Amino acid sequence: MADDFQGEDDKGYLYKVLVVGDSGTGKTSYINSFVHGIFSNRYKATIGVDFALKVMNISDDKVVRLQLWDIAAKMKLKFIYKIKIKLGQERYTNMTRVYYNEAVGAFVVFDVTRMDTLENVKKWKNDIDSKTFLPDGSVIPVVLLANKFDLTPEGFGKTDKEMDEFCKEFGFLGWFPTSAKTKLNINECAQFLVNKILENDLKMKQNKKPKEQAIHLEEPLTTQSKGGNGCC
Repeated sequence: MADDFQGEDDKGYLYKVLVVGDSGTGKTSYINSFVHGIFSNRYKATIGVDFALKVMNISDDKVVRLQLWDIAAKMKLKFIYKIKIKLGQERYTNMTRVYYNEAVGAFVVFDVTRMDTLENVKKWKNDIDSKTFLPDGSVIPVVLLANKFDLTPEGFGKTDKEMDEFCKEFGFLGWFPTSAKTKLNINECAQFLVNKILENDLKMKQNKKPKEQAIHLEEPLTTQSKGGNGCC
């Protein structure tokens, strides 16, 4: 199944992108705003995994379809960080590894009105980095979304410089202040991630091309030796 969500087909490019973060940070609201252009305060917490498809016209001859996987925080991410391995933890790890498989990018979402959710994005990033990789073995690009920005008109206690340094320290591709309600940076952050995905995809394809090897002969082969006996 995973192969269906990555690569190039006759309709354009098809990529699987994860959307993760603590419960209540607005992951589903972001997806609904981005994909459907709607916002509601009545969304229920996601149970398990939900899916949405967004078609993006990058250029006249390039269409990208994003398969967004909304993965619920209710699947007890904290169990991963216990020292002792328990059966429940193993089941969780195997389950999320299947959900993460073949993803080529991710959004990690936190709520700017709950700063503990910013601290927890480190765990989500580590979880992604440990379970899914690009074909060359590198980690997938991850963008950090500072969601519900409309609720903090005077800022949320972090400067742009501090957030840039945070992203650099913990390996995020970048960050965006977002609002599913006002649509602040809803499309811009997706375009930013897609550009990186396309860049990675191009590199992978270039690396797969066989290198041409030319054969050079020091001297031309002949069918006669200087002795003229017809043998070389």
